[in-house]
Amino acid sequence: MAAAVDYNLSAGDLDEIYESCKNWGRWGVADQAGTLNLLTDDVRAKGAASVKLGRAISCAHDFPVSPSAETPVPGCHHMITAGDARDSSGIPGYEATQDYVGTNVHGLGITHIDALCHMFVRGEMYNGFLPADVRSNGGALRNSIMAAVDNLVGRCILIDVPRVRGVDYLEPHQTVTVGDLMAAEEAQKVVVEPGDMVIVSTGRDARRVAHDGSLSPFFQGLAGLHPECARWLKDRGVTVLGSDGISDHMPAGPVAGWPFPIHQIGITAVGLHLIDNMHLLDLAEACAEVGRWAFQLSVAPLRVVGGTGCPVNPIALL
Repeated sequence: MAAAVDYNLSAGDLDEIYESCKNWGRWGVADQAGTLNLLTDDVRAKGAASVKLGRAISCAHDFPVSPSAETPVPGCHHMITAGDARDSSGIPGYEATQDYVGTNVHGLGITHIDALCHMFVRGEMYNGFLPADVRSNGGALRNSIMAAVDNLVGRCILIDVPRVRGVDYLEPHQTVTVGDLMAAEEAQKVVVEPGDMVIVSTGRDARRVAHDGSLSPFFQGLAGLHPECARWLKDRGVTVLGSDGISDHMPAGPVAGWPFPIHQIGITAVGLHLIDNMHLLDLAEACAEVGRWAFQLSVAPLRVVGGTGCPVNPIALL
């Protein structure tokens, strides 16, 4: 099993980062959108202006329906009406098929977005809302995925860390630092600006290919971001953080109380929506081919009232 990564930070250090990153009250005491408040009409227009070729690239994996090392509990897809029963409705001339899809939204294999009700720190979620606001019957009363259903279109920057480091992929023990983020900006000749979405590639897809199939995040681990990156993302005004992993390391971090600091600080303190388990191999290759790492990204969660997140198929438009 992979060893937990040592960030050389104490619990007190992480407490300080958490408090310094809080956006609570910045957009009002009732706010449930977090950094999506920075994704304005002008920012979305800037995203549209970044489209030069019209090339569309999916950044999602196939919906998992079979158990694997990455998705031990997969989603469910079964037929309600298959082709052999297409005309069984009793309505003359009506021939159709139907199916059912269901899943645990979160996990280490399915491409999904986290709502701000997904994470708590010491019994509080973003903007100080409490556990009672997420009910077993009906879901989240506050900070649900509904805050993100009509605004996730804008300019996005791919931070291709393996490319900048000159490797195919990061090993699980390797950490993406603030220095990596800034080095990528310089190498890719792009600057992350307020309102931008950011995707960080660790090369997980290439690592999977190199090992002839899926790798268990529980045993082989995942590379992730250093907790100080949360402060950088907040200071830059990033609206959404995506990754080919979960942005955090696997196994969970070694500091007591802070197992997944990017999730805990990013979602709960900053109010940052995270997209986990993105497929980035095709996007990284396309960006390198055209020499441009800024593009329009469109993400459309389902309108699940009370949802803690949603499977998504992010589309990059170069």
